[in-house]
Amino acid sequence: MPAIRGNRGLLGAATVDSLGTGLVLAFVLVYFAVTTALPLTAVGTALTLARLLAAPTAVAVGPLIDRFGARRVALCGNAVSAVAYAGFLVSGRFWEIVLVAWLAQVGAAGYWTSSTGLVALAAEPDARPRWFALLHTLRNAGLAAGGALGAFAVGAGGTAGLRAVVVANAVSYVLAAALLARWRPACAHATVPPAPALSAVDAGGYRSVLRDRRYLLLIGVNLTFVFPSLVLSLLLAVYVTEGLHRSAWIAGGLLVANGVQVVLTQTVVTRRLARHRPTRVVAWGAGVYAASFALFAALPRVSGWMLTAGLLGAVALYNLAETVTTPFQEELSVAIAPEHLRGRYLAVYQLSWTAGQTAAPGLFTLLLTGSPALPWLFLILLCVAAAVLVTLLGRWRF
Repeated sequence: MPAIRGNRGLLGAATVDSLGTGLVLAFVLVYFAVTTALPLTAVGTALTLARLLAAPTAVAVGPLIDRFGARRVALCGNAVSAVAYAGFLVSGRFWEIVLVAWLAQVGAAGYWTSSTGLVALAAEPDARPRWFALLHTLRNAGLAAGGALGAFAVGAGGTAGLRAVVVANAVSYVLAAALLARWRPACAHATVPPAPALSAVDAGGYRSVLRDRRYLLLIGVNLTFVFPSLVLSLLLAVYVTEGLHRSAWIAGGLLVANGVQVVLTQTVVTRRLARHRPTRVVAWGAGVYAASFALFAALPRVSGWMLTAGLLGAVALYNLAETVTTPFQEELSVAIAPEHLRGRYLAVYQLSWTAGQTAAPGLFTLLLTGSPALPWLFLILLCVAAAVLVTLLGRWRF
């Protein structure tokens, strides 16, 4: 565990944020389908349009982080999210859904673009991987607990339950914003120096990021990892039901196992790996991911207890890869970025996530229709590419 004295506000905000997000994460589409007169296709179109309109948010947020600091921007992101989810309660027309869903995406992008920078305020460089591990653990625990509470509320209360989880989510963002407002980073170096004049900051701007070959190489590494990171949310359930012809509840059980394993092992794994270079650890993680995907790809050829054991083994390997790579990827995104332009660097890093998240659903579906093994073979190739790229990145000293 890292030293948390003076940083409880950050931990509290992260936990509350994840808990609230977990409450409503699976129910946004259902909420508007039930509480409005719009057909499901119109609701889906509105949410997709909102996501597309919010895609450039990270680019706008980057300079704000450089100017005002990650804490203030993350606070504002939570405040915008609170307004957005409060707006869910009074939105019934197409354009209203687009507006409030767009605000929710803007708030989320503002917070997540800033979130890595919050760790840079809270911890000395040698302690950052442990902080990323702790926050990753809290995030998984909060999402899981929120998801369970949300499912119970919706199951017990129907439409009223849906409205209740939306209200609870809005309140959680207000509370998270308040905790960030009160938080004063404990590290002596965390006091943010006065921001340089806008002309001095803008002189480099995004052009400096795009000229930084080392950081662009890291962006390439991250792009290869975006798709593996979306396996549990986008691919696992449809693979279990359509590729393996098993019940959907099995995928749900595997998701619960993922959350439990991450919560129990994340800080231990990170502590044991902290003495190694981040690039080397990330390369190891790519190898473990590849092993898990190879096992997934082989599952259609087995049945009975071997299939069950194979699924559990593949998910366990996947979870291990996640716990190995996540803190050290995030550490690299901060360590390589120069402090005075960190906001812009993190914004470009966030855009790589957005690009992967936009492409993954259609690509996974297309590959799965060709063969149950194709998505996993694609992911194995990405892991090989990630290992090569991060090894090249390791030649630079930082």
